[in-house]
Amino acid sequence: MELENLTLLLGWASVINIGILLLSTLGLVCLRKPITRVHARIFTLNEQDLGRAYFQYLAQYKIAILVFNITPYFALKIIS
Repeated sequence: MELENLTLLLGWASVINIGILLLSTLGLVCLRKPITRVHARIFTLNEQDLGRAYFQYLAQYKIAILVFNITPYFALKIIS
């Protein structure tokens, strides 16, 4: 695979993952009560634990995007 193709792949993967992150964040912010009720029933957790779990999910997903998509994308852009 050529560097140009790999750079293009990482760029689009970053765009898609950032879109998923934004959609997840908006969904949790706007629909927090209904989502929390459903997850509390399914997993038998209280709402405070779910709030922490949602925050941890968003934080870890953001870090994964930065480490696995955006940083390699910029590194390839710099060397090419």
